[in-house]
Amino acid sequence: MTEETPGFEEKPDVPSGATPDDAAEAVENSAQEDATAPAGDASNRKPASDAGLTAQLDQVRSALDERTADLQRLQAEYQNYRRRVERDRVTVKEIAVASLLSELLPVLDDVGRARDHGELVGGFKSVAESLETVVAKMGLQQFGKEGEPFDPTIHEALMHSYAPDVTETTCVAILQPGYRIGERTIRPARVAVAEPQPGAAPAKDEKKSADEESGAPDEG
Repeated sequence: MTEETPGFEEKPDVPSGATPDDAAEAVENSAQEDATAPAGDASNRKPASDAGLTAQLDQVRSALDERTADLQRLQAEYQNYRRRVERDRVTVKEIAVASLLSELLPVLDDVGRARDHGELVGGFKSVAESLETVVAKMGLQQFGKEGEPFDPTIHEALMHSYAPDVTETTCVAILQPGYRIGERTIRPARVAVAEPQPGAAPAKDEKKSADEESGAPDEG
């Protein structure tokens, strides 16, 4: 029994009595087998390696989709937050302006009464016109005219009467003008209203109907 010497490669088996050419051929065949063996192992490992890379790629794609969805959700929430903040800012500004202008309404009423009585002259006239210009720039609008239909959402009726020449409840006198800022009413117009005379309209309709039935020509 022979012992293998460490550090020396195992030599290929060569039949006894072989020629040098036979020995060389045996060595070459052994080298070819050694060279082809690792290639075969690599080809066997390649499918397993590809499957692992595919699984990792799927995980990365899944994580990317989750992060993209999170980013889109955060972006939508941020846009909603910005719109809400902007809306609240505008609302707070309108409330502050309305509160300030509400305190000035009595002054504007005095200016209006002075103008109606011809007392808006001299320096007082200049100051009054400057004040009206400033409040107009701040968005204050006056409303309320005689002859317009009564609207309980913007008018406050302080006096009531009947009139034969109206067909609906109508503002016949503006006792105090109303003011608004945009769509916000800060004070309704205080008015005197008149309603149609009770029984007047039906009587007129009945007379017209009777004339049509009799075929009589209209008067006048």
